[in-house]
Amino acid sequence: MIELYFWPTYNGWKITILLEELGLDYKIIPVDIMSGQQFDPEFLNISPNNRIPALIDHGLKSEEPIAIFESGAILLYLAEKHHRLISDKPRLRSQTLQWLFFQVANVGPMLGQCHHFLNYATEQIPYAIDRYVNEASRLFRVVNQRLQDRTFLVDEYSIADIATLPWLRNWENQGQDIRNFPNIEAWLDRLHQRPAVQRGLAIMAAQERQGIAADYDEKERSILWGDRQYTS
Repeated sequence: MIELYFWPTYNGWKITILLEELGLDYKIIPVDIMSGQQFDPEFLNISPNNRIPALIDHGLKSEEPIAIFESGAILLYLAEKHHRLISDKPRLRSQTLQWLFFQVANVGPMLGQCHHFLNYATEQIPYAIDRYVNEASRLFRVVNQRLQDRTFLVDEYSIADIATLPWLRNWENQGQDIRNFPNIEAWLDRLHQRPAVQRGLAIMAAQERQGIAADYDEKERSILWGDRQYTS
């Protein structure tokens, strides 16, 4: 059995999609990041960076359960353990890792900042907005070019696609027009047709908070971006 510490965010949905693709049994343990549960000592023992997702794998016959934090590490661990969605052929494996790390190092951080300054910042800062919207556009162009003559980011569906999908599907929150990226649009349509993707994205979807700055009260803002976040 797998315990998934989860809240409905882009990084959280990476893992539910993969678990559904692999057909694994798992238990969702909600970590309400709006109320500050990510700072509970029990959760910090699993995820010291106070971020979801995190995972405990109890399905090891000869070892103690394994706890893993960081979405990219979880994706890689599960794919390798179950020998699916990452090739054992050196070229394909290398490409999958490159695009997985591209998501972790670029798409997530840059689009996350773009989303923040566009939607959550109480003060609209033109320099920050321009900086991150332009960087988001650049990253969308990189992916769009990669998909010019490919069905997936590598030659077969992989954890690289699963990692990138939740971020690019919310292009409006990144200040983008998907019509400018037809290859991404077609790729998104293909992935959204997969039953496992649909099931993974449905997990706790009703609790997702997109919102704008005004939708968050003072306590929530402190937990997510303010004093509580930086002093806990």
